[in-house]
Amino acid sequence: LGFYNYTVILTYLSLCSGVTGIFLCMVNHPGIAAMCLLFSGLCDAFDGRVARMRKNSTDQEKRFGIQIDSLCDLICFGVLPCCIGYAVGMRSPLYVPVFCIFILAALIRLAYFNVSEEDRQKQTAEKRKSYQGLPVTSSALIFPLVFLAIFTPIKDYIQYIFLAVLLITALLFVVECLKIKKPNLKGVLVLVFIGCVELIILLVLKTIY
Repeated sequence: LGFYNYTVILTYLSLCSGVTGIFLCMVNHPGIAAMCLLFSGLCDAFDGRVARMRKNSTDQEKRFGIQIDSLCDLICFGVLPCCIGYAVGMRSPLYVPVFCIFILAALIRLAYFNVSEEDRQKQTAEKRKSYQGLPVTSSALIFPLVFLAIFTPIKDYIQYIFLAVLLITALLFVVECLKIKKPNLKGVLVLVFIGCVELIILLVLKTIY
């Protein structure tokens, strides 16, 4: 079952990185898990472009790619950030509703995006120019950046910072009034550069501390 060609490789790599990050959180290595989150974001930045390179993909293959991308995003950018939060101190049962809210918001957004995108494509062949709400994949840049607070004087409050960012990000996932321009290739490369900077900082700080 399924489809196996080069168009799905990056999506599967992203998933494997996300699952590895979840495991690393279980064994108390949230810093490396944050690097896995960044790597998943890197894969996601280019998986769609790689898929579009294949001109003879069937309609079923295209729909399959959309579905696995969203399912992968839920794990990598919905579940993994919560696992990192747990690893840095959000271990009280009181934090469980926050994790539920965040993952549920990511789930709702991804499902709604798929439905609305199908409807949009029936009406026009134009490429999407903007997103409503914050894309779930933004987690790849947000939470490694938040994790860096663990190397600062406010490290004792890292779990509360994670709590606030999880709730704010969850709200931005589903808020309708927020419109974000879809980045072109140049914009994607800028985001990748930011992710690489975060990765380098993480590596340097982990080496020092």
